Amino acid sequence: MSHKTIKVNLIFTIFFLLNSINLNAQEKGLDDKINEAFTPIANWWESLILHNFPGTEVPTIIFLLVGGALFFTIYFGFVNFRHFTTAVNTVRGKYDSFDKEKSKKNTQKFNESQHGEVSHFQALATAVSGTVGNGNIAGVALAIAVGGPGATFWMILCGLLGMSTKFVECTLGVKYRDVGEDGTVYGGPMYYLTKGLKERGFEKFGKILAVIFALLCIGASFGGGNAAQSNQAAMQLVGSFGMTGGSARTIIGIIMMVIVGIIIIGGIKRIASVTEKIVPFMALIYVIACLYIIGINFSFIDDAFGMIVNQAFNPQAGLGGLLGVLITGFRRAAFSNEAGAGSASIAHSAVKTKYAASEGLVALLEPFIDTVVICTMTALVIIIFNGDNTVFDYGGVGGVVMINGVPSEGAGITAAAFSEYISFSGPFLTLAVVLFALSTMISWSYYGLQSWMYVFGKSKISGLIYKCLFLIFIVIGAAGDMSSVWAFSDAMILALVFPNMIGLLLLYPKVKEELNNYLIKINSTKSNN
Repeated sequence: MSHKTIKVNLIFTIFFLLNSINLNAQEKGLDDKINEAFTPIANWWESLILHNFPGTEVPTIIFLLVGGALFFTIYFGFVNFRHFTTAVNTVRGKYDSFDKEKSKKNTQKFNESQHGEVSHFQALATAVSGTVGNGNIAGVALAIAVGGPGATFWMILCGLLGMSTKFVECTLGVKYRDVGEDGTVYGGPMYYLTKGLKERGFEKFGKILAVIFALLCIGASFGGGNAAQSNQAAMQLVGSFGMTGGSARTIIGIIMMVIVGIIIIGGIKRIASVTEKIVPFMALIYVIACLYIIGINFSFIDDAFGMIVNQAFNPQAGLGGLLGVLITGFRRAAFSNEAGAGSASIAHSAVKTKYAASEGLVALLEPFIDTVVICTMTALVIIIFNGDNTVFDYGGVGGVVMINGVPSEGAGITAAAFSEYISFSGPFLTLAVVLFALSTMISWSYYGLQSWMYVFGKSKISGLIYKCLFLIFIVIGAAGDMSSVWAFSDAMILALVFPNMIGLLLLYPKVKEELNNYLIKINSTKSNN
């Protein structure tokens, strides 16, 4: 199939999708029409990706995620803990001078390009904005509603182990990146699967995995990085302003589509400049609000942690048993921090550095910030609010629980918890949900665009077609039903683990070399001082 034919087909697809969004629908609400078309696709995809490993009731994806993360943690000598301080210092710019030094002949040769587009902090902010989203507000609430307090324990454990996986994939992202003639950086699993596996003698296999990853990443950008975010933002806005009518969420989706469109046209530099301002601000405000609620309920903290630990191994009846709670926690953590999916390495690849491991260490901070800190705080707020099942019963079907006689799900549960302790929390949480959603969509548009260009070519027309499709999915997500949107989004992001983790397990020795190079440089600088 020629590129011309592909472009014609894509333009036809855009026309078809736009035509399906008919704001004059009379017989049935537009939200319902979109949802009816989207639900069966979402359910089919979820059942395909979350299939159980033969002979067990555990999804194959869980074995890959947890097994891989545990292996990397041990192999790299608990890099997630031992080099945490080094990671913080790298983000602070303490070692930026290393990248300005000229290499001398006959000294250790580094493979990383000195080209890059953003700083360590900007790369981290962009990647964190892709992970710190409504998975932290709605996703955590969904996990607790389905799996009870015990799901939090497995979420935290998955986050800690995921730090090592994130280190590996983001180091590889920088090591094998491409730099265009105009200085634009192209990186991520597509490139380390292709180049890295070629070095190992698996050239064809690497290309196949790279294309599979790129196609899945495009889908994930439409799902978890887009539709799930606009869905929660629209639901929160509709609830906050008491909107009614079948097309209310669709209209909100169109407004968000315009805002995101203005930002993503500018490329990674504009995206980074926006996220480095929005992400720290919104994360700080959200954490302060959580700390306030936890602080005024200080005497209940030990009870909350007690419930988290006890019910992690002895869950309440009706929550699916130990295995069900464990899987729920791991799924939500994987969706939240994306460790193992490889998506964040696309943003980290654009960093200005000659040392690939420097950015790998920076990246391991993401799961800590996202899951260990922010997700845990959200969980504590909800658990303290609910107490011993005093407000709602854990184990709600599809994550829906009854709060004061009103069905609540996702961000609605978190909103109810916040409003119990902060009278003006309604507008605040609405703002947080919207900002989280926008920042995540902005970052994921970059991930999807990089993957799209890997498959369809690095032209302006190709990029424009992708951005149009991405913006359309903002409207589809806003109008869709939460359960179908999250089912599709979960499966799309988790599907990335299959090709990515295979690559990581074949290329991890290269990461060891890069880590040693960087640590030798740091230690030599310390000894000279």
